[in-house]
Parts: sequence; C-alpha cells; structure tokens
Amino acid sequence: MNEILMREILAENVVRMRVSAPIIAKKRRAGQFIIFRTFAEKSERIPLTIADADPEEGSITLVFQVVGKSTAELADLKTGDSIHDLAGPLGKPTHVEKLGHVVCIGGGIGIAPLHPIAQAMKQAGNKVTSILGARTKELLIMEEELTRASSDLVIVTDDGTYGKQGFVTNALEELIAKSKPDLVVAIGPAIMMKMVCKVTKPHEISTVVSLNTIMVDGTGMCGSCRVTVDGRMRFVCVDGPEFDGHKVDFDEMMKRQATYVPQEKVSYDKYKTHSCGGNCTCR
Repeated sequence: MNEILMREILAENVVRMRVSAPIIAKKRRAGQFIIFRTFAEKSERIPLTIADADPEEGSITLVFQVVGKSTAELADLKTGDSIHDLAGPLGKPTHVEKLGHVVCIGGGIGIAPLHPIAQAMKQAGNKVTSILGARTKELLIMEEELTRASSDLVIVTDDGTYGKQGFVTNALEELIAKSKPDLVVAIGPAIMMKMVCKVTKPHEISTVVSLNTIMVDGTGMCGSCRVTVDGRMRFVCVDGPEFDGHKVDFDEMMKRQATYVPQEKVSYDKYKTHSCGGNCTCR
C-alpha cells in the first residue's frame, strides 16, 4: 500500500498527488513511469509518468487527468488514503546529455511528464526553452515548476486568454526562425506531437516524442501498446516511451487508440467539462 501524502487540484479534471514510494523515488529517472492499481484485484492497471520525485522523503509525484472510471476513483482518494500498489519505474529513461539548446514542448496534461525531462536537460548544462500549450488559461498546469526547470518559457493558449494565442507549433516555428535548436522534445496529444514533427523535419532537427498508448502489463507481454517506428513494431512500455518522432507512424497509432471505447457509461461529471475529459485538441 502506498500512502497519499498530498493531494491537490491543478485545474478542472487535473489532480496532483505526492505518494509514498521510497524505492521508486530512489531509482526513477526522467522519462520513466509507473503502473498503479487503485484498489485490489478488480482495479484497472493504469500507467502514469512520474512528474517528480523526492528520494529523501521517499515520495513520487503523479499528475493525472480524470478521463474514466479508474482515474475518477484515484481522484476521489484523499490525503492519508492509500493506493493499493505501484509498479515501477518502468520504461527506458530519457537520454540526457549536453547538446546546447533543447526545446521542450508540452501540450495539456503532457506538461506533467515534460517537467522531469526539462529538469534533467537543464541540469546537464543545456539551455532549455519550454513551450507550454493549453486550450485556455484555466487549463494550464505547472507553470511555476516549468519556469524553474527552464531557461526560457513560452506559453500559448488556443483562445489567447494567456500568453500568446495559437498553438505550440506556431511558437516553435517562431523560435526556429530565430535560432535552430539542437533537440526538440514533445509530449502531449498524438496529433500535437505529429504536428511538431512536421515542423521540425524539414529543418532536420532531432525530435523526441513520448507516446501515450494503451498499456496493460507494462512489461511487453500484452502488446496493447505496440506502435510502428521506422517500419518496425515496437512496444511503448519497454522500447519507449520515447522514440524518434520522425519515425513514428502517428496515423496508425491514433487509429489504434480510437478502437478502444468504453464498454459502460462512466459517471465522473464533477470532473468533466469537455467531451474528452479535459486538456486536449478535441474541439
């Protein structure tokens, strides 16, 4: 059992929890994730990226969006409650080295997994420019954390209620026009990552994306998370979650994600304000 040490609402549908997990806190590296079960046998296994960790306290930070029954159940837990189990750290960690100028792009809930990567890239001596995107100001998360983890911060909102009006790709194009970065890291909705890669490919800018496919076991056995990368089948849970964005078949990935539909109607109206549950490109 993993005790919840802190719980707070970051935005509508978005919850942050600090959870006791001493071993994971010591071993995790940027880019890795955990799989949790809220309750016992009947609970769904859900992957969440580790947004931060405190090895001294023995805790990890999870940021998640309420989009279905399992995340709604997790969101209902309070400080002092416990999550039944956490498995991790899983996945390959981010390759971190001093490159020069690294642009980190986060869209919606993708800002949470971007945070440890920006931290690690800055600690390695890179200039880190973070571009954060949300539909509206109210749905923007972790601005303060990314400000500390970045050398420069650019914010864009679809409706112009905060920062610049537009999309993360608009901000990226403006940045490239001034100075070509050495690496771009993008995390967010699949369509956002695909569009970022379309911007960077003509400029031959290395682009890493972190994929958020359906997962069950997290060990490469079930095959639910498979994607095609450079013409070959890969498993996001063990071969990723990060891949060369220019080699990912995003169209196939999005079609696979669309085949998974709820088998029963889930009630989570108190968290829900949008057809897809929150920060996304669904309009």
